[in-house]
Amino acid sequence: MTDDAKPKISPLLGGLNLSFLAPAEGDGAASVPAGPDQSTGEPVSARVVIVGSGPAGLTAAVYAARANLEPVVIGGLVGGGQLMITSEVENYPGFPEGIQGPELMGRFREQALRFGTRIVDADVTRVDFGSRPFRLWADRVEYRAETVIVATGAEALWLGLDSETRLRGRGVSACATCDGFFFRDKEIAVVGGGDSALEEALYLTRFASKVHLIHRRDAFRGSKIMQDRVATHPKVELHLNRAPEEVLGVDAVTGVRLRKTDEPGEETLTVEGVFIAIGHRPNAAVFAEWLETDDKGYLRADGASTASNIDGVFVAGDVDDSRYRQAVTAAGEGCRAAIDAERWLEAHEVHEVHQAHEAGAASATS
Repeated sequence: MTDDAKPKISPLLGGLNLSFLAPAEGDGAASVPAGPDQSTGEPVSARVVIVGSGPAGLTAAVYAARANLEPVVIGGLVGGGQLMITSEVENYPGFPEGIQGPELMGRFREQALRFGTRIVDADVTRVDFGSRPFRLWADRVEYRAETVIVATGAEALWLGLDSETRLRGRGVSACATCDGFFFRDKEIAVVGGGDSALEEALYLTRFASKVHLIHRRDAFRGSKIMQDRVATHPKVELHLNRAPEEVLGVDAVTGVRLRKTDEPGEETLTVEGVFIAIGHRPNAAVFAEWLETDDKGYLRADGASTASNIDGVFVAGDVDDSRYRQAVTAAGEGCRAAIDAERWLEAHEVHEVHQAHEAGAASATS
């Protein structure tokens, strides 16, 4: 199949037009490789297939492409990871004035494309890691890979309120570490009852003038020591037996309407930010038959490297990280995974060449 027969890569990322990030004329834009032709019905073979197009997946792509591994990224129908629903990013190194989340991911993508990565905007629906080459299916196309990097990330669990969705990035957040700085000297609310909620509430006391901790039950589920800390902190006010019904505000959060769960009635809190801390879900379901997970459902790596329990399959980013969940740590893991995959390929290719030489020598002497 010629390059002319291949479809062009769409400039869309997660439904957002990133044409403002397109390379200037004459800087190599015409050489951007296209994705596979879905009309042929033939499998697409690659030395490295990367699943996911957040910071981990695209960093892995940059490293793998610069190592001449010609990676294919199956990035998902909605690519870019959690940063696509993040407005201002101020804690990613190299952007002292901050940068919008979608713009940052657009730059990641352009950098990966620059070095020869092929990006496919489709979801992986099935995998077979039973033998090499590994097989993956996305949008009716079969991909065959010598190595696979799984970087599908994790998603925050939300309350499911229309108002919550509308005000995401405008005062509603699911990451205190990412966004707490923006709420200095303001009153905010944290929703949740486990250790994550208690930890986020305590962390946010560094910035907020007051933190309202909201939980629908009459007792928290978190550890006793964390419960004691929030109960005695002078900047934390507890609101037990309360469930959010609506986040208030038009262009920014102005409050939250709460339903009482132990008796009839409602009440309203005046706050400028609402942090949802009811947990995260790793995007690992399609790999569940093959890859080991921990008790929270996150994929497991061996610790010293990014290797999974299947030789030749590596994991990176939030899909195996329930602790940090930051763009910069995900990018670091993407780098590690690409280097691990490159070294794995080198070792196995040398071994296979050696085996072929031995087989040839044995045949010549027989």
